[in-house]
Amino acid sequence: MRFITKYYKECRIAFIKSAFFVIGLCVLFCPTFVIPESEGENMFVVKLNGKEVGCVGSSEEAGECLKNARAEIQKENEDLVFVKTEISCESKESWFGKTDSKSDVISKMKDVMMSDRIADRKTAYMIKVNDFTANVESAEAVTDILQAALDKYAENNPYRVELVPDPDREINVLTTKVVDSTKQINDQTQTFTAGFARAMHDMDAESEMRLRMSFDDFDYGLVDISYDDKVEVIETFVSPMDLMASDQAKEILTKDQDKPAIYEVKSGDTLSEIALDVDIPLDKLVEMNSELLEDENSPIRVGEELVITVPEPELSVGRKEEIYYEEAFDAPVEYVYNDSWYTTDSAIRQQPSAGYRQVAAVVSYHNDRVTDTDILKEVDTISPVAKIVEVGTKAPPSYIKPISGGRLTSGFGPRSRPTKGASSYHRGIDWATPTGTAVYASCAGTVARAGWGSGYGYVVYINHEDGRQTRYGHLSKVLV
Repeated sequence: MRFITKYYKECRIAFIKSAFFVIGLCVLFCPTFVIPESEGENMFVVKLNGKEVGCVGSSEEAGECLKNARAEIQKENEDLVFVKTEISCESKESWFGKTDSKSDVISKMKDVMMSDRIADRKTAYMIKVNDFTANVESAEAVTDILQAALDKYAENNPYRVELVPDPDREINVLTTKVVDSTKQINDQTQTFTAGFARAMHDMDAESEMRLRMSFDDFDYGLVDISYDDKVEVIETFVSPMDLMASDQAKEILTKDQDKPAIYEVKSGDTLSEIALDVDIPLDKLVEMNSELLEDENSPIRVGEELVITVPEPELSVGRKEEIYYEEAFDAPVEYVYNDSWYTTDSAIRQQPSAGYRQVAAVVSYHNDRVTDTDILKEVDTISPVAKIVEVGTKAPPSYIKPISGGRLTSGFGPRSRPTKGASSYHRGIDWATPTGTAVYASCAGTVARAGWGSGYGYVVYINHEDGRQTRYGHLSKVLV
């Protein structure tokens, strides 16, 4: 039996008031308690790299804690620290949930990041040439590697490579600049006469000067050198395990490797000559072009493109050299045109004789391959004798089949004797046709003979302009 005093109602009211008062104090002085809401997700369990690091009131608060944790780690370490940070927030609704303080969440985040820190990384420089990349330890190593590519083609090379900002890139990317260390840069501004007139004047003056110069006056040697491939250098941070030794990078960039290329067939080319020129075995050349060539005897046509391989380094170099040389040379062939001859007729009127000359020239190279020659001065010590050829200009006559239809019964050339005593070499072509089939001249000409001929029956002989004669035998009648 419950005992009830006369003050029961007053005590109950006082108890309720006290409870509300205590709740109000808790809300006011205990901010780590989340105010219950009637709806919505109001608590977030934070995980970093899959590990729980605390509970916060919003995803924005979790992001702020991560930012502060990173800043504190960087402040506590002199070297760069690379950490893995994969954060996730799992939301939920709670009426009386407790959140962790920011300092506790930041501390736990720091512990997780340091335990999961990526191995120490070093400042490095990445060299990128075409599809090749290499990470080396310093900018000095980069220039040393790139310099080796230049020195491969020039002894006592005065040209030096420098790293400069790439004007075509917005991010911090470096590229190369090759400078002549022997030349002094003149910063004085000079005023020149502009325009075409000045350019022509300079060209004329240079030509006159070359004519007055002897071959000993030219400054032979390397004129210019540069990279034919785009070189990019980027500062980065890598693991020591990802660094490449300078000697290894030099070998890869400068060593010749077989690279695919295209050879366009020119007039006069043969497969065997092409194979010799590009230094590829003939059977391998056929194999590389199996879609175009069946075997070593397959025909090739002018303009066709053959796949070949050429030895080239990963980093190609272009250069110009001023050189002196002597050579034998032929004069251009001279043609005498005869309007009374056909284009198929020709005759040599004078045999050629090679000349000999001294030459000073600027020769352009792509690696070791000559791409262009600019003659500066040349003197013929022995004049050549040109080959003179007389050729015809008239188009030769064309011949057509003299009948329409017909069945070929005997071709031109060797055959079995059709009758005893007949020739085994047939000097004509036989067609079987119905009697009365019209026979026309194969080409315009003059009738030389018409009538009955032994062995041919009714026959017609026609002489043509090119000196040939056609014969039409076994006719049923002659209509000329």
